[in-house]
Amino acid sequence: MENEYNVEPINYQDCLPFILDIHYARRVPSISWAFGLFKKGDNPHDLFRIGPLVGIVSFGTPPSPSLCEGVCGVEHKENVIELNRLVLRDNLKNEASFLVSRALKLLPKPKVVVSYADTAQDHTGVIYQALNFVYTGMSAKRTEWVIRGSNLHSKTIVSQSTLEERVANPEKYEVVDRSQKHRYIYFLGNKREKKELKQALRYQIKDSYPKESIDTQSPITTETSTTPQIDLSVSSN
Repeated sequence: MENEYNVEPINYQDCLPFILDIHYARRVPSISWAFGLFKKGDNPHDLFRIGPLVGIVSFGTPPSPSLCEGVCGVEHKENVIELNRLVLRDNLKNEASFLVSRALKLLPKPKVVVSYADTAQDHTGVIYQALNFVYTGMSAKRTEWVIRGSNLHSKTIVSQSTLEERVANPEKYEVVDRSQKHRYIYFLGNKREKKELKQALRYQIKDSYPKESIDTQSPITTETSTTPQIDLSVSSN
């Protein structure tokens, strides 16, 4: 893979076409760090051979302060980040694992990386399993407010409207069940730091990973695009 691809830091704007045009959620999360998967150019005399951007992975602060505190306690809440978008344009073999593994090495340390695989999209987190993330089970069942025909996040809806307004306008607002998600965690740091973070983990580490169904073993496509892509990190965003 190293002969074919580079993984480099990218900016917020570089992420937008992938997140808004390919990712099924069509929402931009909080992004503190982002990395791009670049296909190397064909010129062997070019030292870096940077070619087209074919995938992105982004990390940011989780939207819920309680999530930050709930992973490894208050004392480690500042180290908790979320892998909140992973999008590949073509989903070629090993692209996702190569991108994420290189991105993890480029992140500042120590860090506790949390990510989710959305059961509503038939995701089980196979990339996280391949990279030895620990599996801590499913997110809790919950409901959320949505606006019919809109991708606006539930937190934004609640902050911009009153309960009375939402209840009085059922043709616009509705309460829906939110899909449960598989939760994965990865510890970054030196040997001592990783041991300390793992010991502070408040979730129980499961003995086995969830299995991928036969129906989800082919490349994933979005509901509104025929572009093959992979999105294995669907967060609380």
